[in-house]
Amino acid sequence: MKFSIPRENLLKPLQLVAGVVERRQTLPILSNVLLKAGQEGLSIIATDLEIEMSARTPLDCSDEGSVTLPARKFIDICRALPEQALIEISTEDAGGRAVMRSGKSRFVLSTLPATEFPNIGSFESLLQFSISQVALKTLISSTSFAMAQQDIRYYLNGLLLEMANGRMRAVATDGHRLALNDASADVKVSEVQQIILPRKAVNELSRLLDDSDSLVDIQIGSNHIRLATPTLSFTSKLIDGRFPDYHRVVPQNGDKIATSDRETLKQALVRTSILSNEKHRSVRLMLTKGSLRLFAHNPEQEQAEEEVAVDYNGFDIEIGFNVNYMVDALSAITTSHIRLILTDPNSCCLIQGVGKEDCKYVVMPMRL
Repeated sequence: MKFSIPRENLLKPLQLVAGVVERRQTLPILSNVLLKAGQEGLSIIATDLEIEMSARTPLDCSDEGSVTLPARKFIDICRALPEQALIEISTEDAGGRAVMRSGKSRFVLSTLPATEFPNIGSFESLLQFSISQVALKTLISSTSFAMAQQDIRYYLNGLLLEMANGRMRAVATDGHRLALNDASADVKVSEVQQIILPRKAVNELSRLLDDSDSLVDIQIGSNHIRLATPTLSFTSKLIDGRFPDYHRVVPQNGDKIATSDRETLKQALVRTSILSNEKHRSVRLMLTKGSLRLFAHNPEQEQAEEEVAVDYNGFDIEIGFNVNYMVDALSAITTSHIRLILTDPNSCCLIQGVGKEDCKYVVMPMRL
């Protein structure tokens, strides 16, 4: 196999797939990327057996073939070469080596047989639909921060994707808070479908997706999900588990509703958090007519107090929350004003952006 390609055409797809490659692998070939050159262009594929990513780039190639190269060394060489450089890659008939040339530079890399490279392959698609990249990226970014980390309830370590007619919903929870958001999608189903994406797949998708209205095609099988654009294919295994019934967590008919400027409240919480207990991160909220007061203290007897003007005319209520959870929710909301919906000091708080009620954040109270 032998081909030449501009550095920029090679580096961009290589950087896209490189995130899948783990630095420490039990199988040596998983540290490599697979290059497949043919009449349809150059495909660069990486996998960790859980996720497979393939990026395509144009290539004028008359000598077709496949080769695997050590991913980290390969990408480091491409990055170090000057801009606008022309890279030539060829494989030797014997010795299991590949040669990279660019100008007066020459690099000889070890290879492993392309036939041994793992392939997730095809699977039976049970559901297929399209959604814009920006909509899917927004779903992920607005909810994924609430996923659990290394929880023994393994299904909480992922992101729930729920498909119903005309919409796609993302839900994440760690048992102490919950994030939920909806987006329009070209979904046609007879009944609601749910899948759980693993954390690494969620992180990779948030990196890969852009803010364009271009569509991404999604195929869902019994154990896998595949997302495809004209230049990229992403396949991941799904978490085999049952996500908890999140509907029971979202408060209904809260009668104490306070409206506030989002950024003002967020900054007040950030300042208050400086003197909160480093272990529990608790902050006390006192809601009265027209005012929300925030209090925090720590074992060193240090105290913080803030007051924020709010639109509220109900009964007084005092309640405690993890300040980090509150700040995360306010950071994810994009509207200028937010609404805090409360019932009593022992019930969850529902946080929504004013005018964007399909995006919900639930935070459990803490004992004061």
